[in-house]
Amino acid sequence: MWDMFSNSMQLFFKGKLFREPLQVFRQWLIGFGASLLAIVLFVKVGLPLWIAVLVVSIVVGALQPLLFKNLKYA
Repeated sequence: MWDMFSNSMQLFFKGKLFREPLQVFRQWLIGFGASLLAIVLFVKVGLPLWIAVLVVSIVVGALQPLLFKNLKYA
């Protein structure tokens, strides 16, 4: 199991894990932007920061499989 993890990390850092690394970065950026926007909005509404972080992490965490479902590995 450790070998599989270390091999995947080596391929990731060499840029050879995904077939289209720019698509991976774009999808990650969409998730990051959505979470940042939601955090700011929830805090502006008046929720405490810890509740906003908890809610946004659950919602955006559930969004990740939808963002990354069409990625192709090399």
